[in-house]
Amino acid sequence: MSSERPEAGASAAEGPPGAPAAQGGSLPGHPRPARPEDVAEILRLVRELAEYERSLPEVVATAEDLTDLLFGTNTPSGTPAAHCHVIDADAGSGRLAAMALWFLNASTWVGRHGIYLEDLYVSPEYRGHGYGRALMATLARICAERGYARLEWWVLDWNSPALEFYSTLGAVPMDQWTVHRISDDALRALAGRADPGPARAEP
Repeated sequence: MSSERPEAGASAAEGPPGAPAAQGGSLPGHPRPARPEDVAEILRLVRELAEYERSLPEVVATAEDLTDLLFGTNTPSGTPAAHCHVIDADAGSGRLAAMALWFLNASTWVGRHGIYLEDLYVSPEYRGHGYGRALMATLARICAERGYARLEWWVLDWNSPALEFYSTLGAVPMDQWTVHRISDDALRALAGRADPGPARAEP
């Protein structure tokens, strides 16, 4: 989900396949790959976004969960499963103004990877500086440099300011598609119907 303006919603040093390498520092207002020491601030931004989206009780992630998600290597590829770019609020403050948390997806129709944007968020006091646009441009650059076919995300249908913002970027709504999800008890019930033989999760 994402929110760039409610008034109108990277990884370790090597980064994900195709992402630019992390740099030692960044000027305030400039996107950079997240570092492990950013996790507490990333979680704060996740919770701020969830509160804006009226879903704060659904956030159960801990700092440890996000550390594993963004920097862990317990995956078949040995690289993190998700990545994040952030913008520092003030030099040396340790506070983040904005984030874009994302991971790779794939399209069988074009036979290439794409980027799925899980969360885009700019804290209210830092809006109006183009931080959301800068983060989106950074992800678009990664796509262009690495040959990824798409940059896509979900937006709540009542979030008119975000919809308008994305329209200015050239985004096109996929109105003919409906999102489906299986979770919690339904997920466990379906898993219980799987063949009991050996299975490998790929990836």
